[in-house]
Amino acid sequence: MKWRNKVGLMAGTLVGSGLLAIAAMAEDQLNYFTWSGYEVPDLQKSFEAQHPGALAATLFGDDDEAFTKVKAGFNPDLAHPCYDKLEHWKEAGLIEPMEISKIKNWDKIFPVFRDLPGMVDGGKTWMVPWDWGNVSITYRTDLIPDAEQSWKLLWDPKYKGKVATIDSVHDTPLVAGILAGVDPFNMDDAAIAKVKDVLVKQRDVVKMYTNDMTSVEQALASGELVAAMTWNASAVALKKQGVPVEYMDPKEGKMTWVCGYVMIKGTPHQDLAYDFINARLDKEPGQWLVENYGYGASSSESMKAVAPATLEELRLPGDPDTMLRKTIFIKTIHNSDKISKMFEEVKAGG
Repeated sequence: MKWRNKVGLMAGTLVGSGLLAIAAMAEDQLNYFTWSGYEVPDLQKSFEAQHPGALAATLFGDDDEAFTKVKAGFNPDLAHPCYDKLEHWKEAGLIEPMEISKIKNWDKIFPVFRDLPGMVDGGKTWMVPWDWGNVSITYRTDLIPDAEQSWKLLWDPKYKGKVATIDSVHDTPLVAGILAGVDPFNMDDAAIAKVKDVLVKQRDVVKMYTNDMTSVEQALASGELVAAMTWNASAVALKKQGVPVEYMDPKEGKMTWVCGYVMIKGTPHQDLAYDFINARLDKEPGQWLVENYGYGASSSESMKAVAPATLEELRLPGDPDTMLRKTIFIKTIHNSDKISKMFEEVKAGG
């Protein structure tokens, strides 16, 4: 999940009991491989009622970790990557197509997500989109009231040691690509070199590269950080705590992501997987996601259930088409392996 408040793999969360433990995958259980925060019981009450004790969740820290673990032999039933990684999962032969006829609320998913290239290909459904949100800057309005509404804030020497950025190839390097004036999704070697120069300039300014949003939120709350690249949920959480923050609308554009469910190839638990997906596409789980994490739901029914005042406070449109026209949509990143290697070199001081 884009909540990403934990770093590293945490295995075997038993969702029904809410306990974190290492557990073997039982034959009669669906193993759901997902982001931290997406395993909470509020998101699958109807599935739990239908199949008591039938869900075990294993958590990952980011998309790359999830892909690498499954490719190495980990064998869950259902995974929750993001759209920009879908082609990698398909090309590696890790997932199998699903039948739309078995997804009862497929038509309630916003067309803008159903129709994304590769989501449905040759009559085969490869991903069921479920959640969407933004990448932007959460900043302390009291500490930098004159903050430039630009991604350049995370490069500003005035805030050396006071900013943080996301440790992920499909976040920070993409922003660096935007600032470098290249197409961040189609970078050749020359473009990658330009982006590296931009990232090197940022390296001396940032305090931390991290996916641990809990640490970032604590640092923003204490004033140790004045700004950080985050997802929607961090700004929502901090505002609930009374911390004076704002979630920026950079003049270059926020970035928007969408994630969803993929069926791991050869799973013996297809029926449970469809029941789980259908439960998640009910109105209530998506509504809970919006109201508690500040992310958007793929279900139009879920979005309609949220009060307009709440959507306005969260800066979420009722229809994602509105947001996608103004933001940079995160899609497949070509040459991602080279970009990842370059990013690691930058962080290591190279």
